[in-house]
Amino acid sequence: METGNVIGLDLSASLFSGTTRSNNSLFFLRHLQKLDLSYNAFTLETAFFNMLGQNLTNLQALDLSQVDLSLVAPSSLMNLSSSLTSLELRTCSLQGKFPDISHLSELALLDLFGNNSLILDAMTFDKLVQNLSKLREVDLSYANMSFVQPSSLMNISSSLSNLLLSFCGLKGKLPNNIFQLPNLQSLNLAGNDGLTGSLPPHNWSNSLHSLHLSKTKIPIYLDNDFISNLKSLKSLGLSSCNYRVSNLELLGNLTQLTELDLSHNNFNGQIPSSLGNLKQLFSLDLSHNNFNGQIPFSLGNLEQLVSLDLSYNNFNGQIPSSFENLKQLHFLCFQNNKFSGQIPNYFVNFSQLHFLYLSNNQFTGPIPFQVGRLSSLFDLDLSNNLLNATIPPSLFTLPQLFTLILKNNQLTGHLGPFHDGSFVQIDLRNNKLNGPIPCSIFKLNSLQILDLSNNSLNGPIPQCSRNFSSALSVLHLGMNNLHGTIPEIFSVGSGLTYLNFNGNQLERRIPLSISNCQRLQILDLGNNNIDDTFPHFLETLPELQVLVLQSNKLHGLVKESFANFSFSKLRKFDLSNNMFSGPLPTEYFNNFKAMVNVDVTMKYMSAPNSSYDYSVRLTLKGLVIELVKIQTLLTTIDLSGNKFTGEIPQSIGKLKSLKLLNLSHNQLTGNIQSSLGNLSNLESLDLSSNLLVGRIPMQLNDLTFLEVFRVSHNRLEGPIPEGKQFNTFDASSYEGNLGLCGFPLKQCNSGNWQQPIASKEDDSESKIGFGWKPVLVGYACGVIFGVAMGYVVFKTRKPIWFVRMVEGEGHRKSKRFNN
Repeated sequence: METGNVIGLDLSASLFSGTTRSNNSLFFLRHLQKLDLSYNAFTLETAFFNMLGQNLTNLQALDLSQVDLSLVAPSSLMNLSSSLTSLELRTCSLQGKFPDISHLSELALLDLFGNNSLILDAMTFDKLVQNLSKLREVDLSYANMSFVQPSSLMNISSSLSNLLLSFCGLKGKLPNNIFQLPNLQSLNLAGNDGLTGSLPPHNWSNSLHSLHLSKTKIPIYLDNDFISNLKSLKSLGLSSCNYRVSNLELLGNLTQLTELDLSHNNFNGQIPSSLGNLKQLFSLDLSHNNFNGQIPFSLGNLEQLVSLDLSYNNFNGQIPSSFENLKQLHFLCFQNNKFSGQIPNYFVNFSQLHFLYLSNNQFTGPIPFQVGRLSSLFDLDLSNNLLNATIPPSLFTLPQLFTLILKNNQLTGHLGPFHDGSFVQIDLRNNKLNGPIPCSIFKLNSLQILDLSNNSLNGPIPQCSRNFSSALSVLHLGMNNLHGTIPEIFSVGSGLTYLNFNGNQLERRIPLSISNCQRLQILDLGNNNIDDTFPHFLETLPELQVLVLQSNKLHGLVKESFANFSFSKLRKFDLSNNMFSGPLPTEYFNNFKAMVNVDVTMKYMSAPNSSYDYSVRLTLKGLVIELVKIQTLLTTIDLSGNKFTGEIPQSIGKLKSLKLLNLSHNQLTGNIQSSLGNLSNLESLDLSSNLLVGRIPMQLNDLTFLEVFRVSHNRLEGPIPEGKQFNTFDASSYEGNLGLCGFPLKQCNSGNWQQPIASKEDDSESKIGFGWKPVLVGYACGVIFGVAMGYVVFKTRKPIWFVRMVEGEGHRKSKRFNN
């Protein structure tokens, strides 16, 4: 007011964006002492910092947290005013070597939290702790300090009050005098899993209020000496620690605690009732342990709790009635235990509850209608229980509910109606819901994931579904009783990545508008009554990885592709049990680039920015199964049960990542191509029930991962290859070929048959295709059937040809997989 000079400017969280350059009028404010530009979408350049140092020489506090500094050379920080006392650069994408800023001798606060690509070397850090003697608060969490020796911490100023070095890559022995700094209030070394050392037995700082040693290798003796040093402690984090003594009962003496994290340890037995003494607690995390028995009644005394996590333990019995006192809860997580009985109806008193997770327990009975009154609820997950009765209609109208997950229960009744809300994910799969799909569900503007699969929903897919938001990425309506046609509901700009209508009674054509879904990765329309030709327009989907059209009434030729990159990312191609005719689609095989590449990282396909895993129904070993998680390594082609004619294309031999190839029950002629011996990862090969002639190529003996091999009911002749995997197949693999001989069939007459000799050319191809096979001969077979089976849910529906072959014609029944 006296001079008209601006000495403080706060523009934080002001929705500014773009690039701020060095000619900004900001630099005319030469008397500026405090500048806060944090939480904006700025991108700053190196020249900006140069101008800061040249023009704002009186600057004492600078906050650029969450501003994009990725274009800034860290060395430009050396130009900042030496009068700075506070420098905050949290999560601002600084990268490279952090400079020597020891000239900032007045600095009391240095906050570099969350700059993962920032490197602090040993020399720079030593200068910081030696020269910045006025530092009170230091947060270098998530920066790379792997080259810094923990012994450097001995030189830290005794005036330091907060030292936060979590997840910095520190390793080596921690000096225990750090715990004896007289003014130390907060120490966080969590996440430095190479950090060792020991805790001093006494003389800890009396000022210490917060201690976090989670995920370190520092030995923890949770005994009387340790507890006596922590009498003033308010926050304690000892998750994933190296416990030598763990007397948890003593924790009840730390009555000043407001936060306690003991998660991810190997504690067992019951929770000590003494924890009920910690009446100041607002956060308690005991998750991921081996606690068992019932929850002590005394935990109901913790009336200040805002967050309670008891998930991933072995608790049983009912939730204590004393928990009705916990009316301040915002977060409640009991998932993955053995709780039983009904969900308490006193939850209606938790008016501030935002997150309620009770999944994977044994809760029975109905969902209390009182839960539908929790107007502050953001996330609700009651999946994988034994809940029955109808869903309270009020759940569909909660104004702030983002996530509603009730899958894998026994819930009945109709859906909706849904009112305008904030739903992002609705997952009601594997229940007993019936009736039509309400139009109101497609009017939820924020909805990204909708899974209503495996219920008893009926009626047509409503025409109003064309109103679904472009935000919708997952639409799974499979395994219901839906009928009629698939409507033309897919508009330009669709965000769908996963579309599954498998297992309904849908008819007529595949809509052309699916070609608008340019982000689509998985399309599963199998097990319907679709009567159409092959939908060649799907070639235009650049991201498509899984295409399942099995068990429909599709017919005609699968014509050659004219596009150079059609289906280039496809990993699963299933046209089985239709009425396709003509030659196999050779050009498609040439385009399957993703099936050529064997250097693929194993991961599961899931929705973007979500924990929702994609699923798909496939036929493996003659049984229709559902993979509830899809591996990128699981590469399959199934064209069985059609009327394909002609020879097996040699180009299939290029698809070296292929694990399952099924061409059975067609009208294929000619020889078995020797190029199939190049499919070095193949685990299942079924060519049965065709018109194939000639011999079984010796090159197939190189398929050391082959677990299933069927060539029965063809016109093959000559000796069966000997050794390796061929010694593991029984006679059913070859029956119906009167000209075959050798193990396990009749012995070959040496006068008539000689073991075929591979040509030099074929032998060369075999070696190139799998030159490292001898190393892996002993490797256990069955990645596709071993790893994947952990995520398999079996269904009873079998393909028509399988029923006819196994049950009608009396052939050998396929063994069922173990779930």
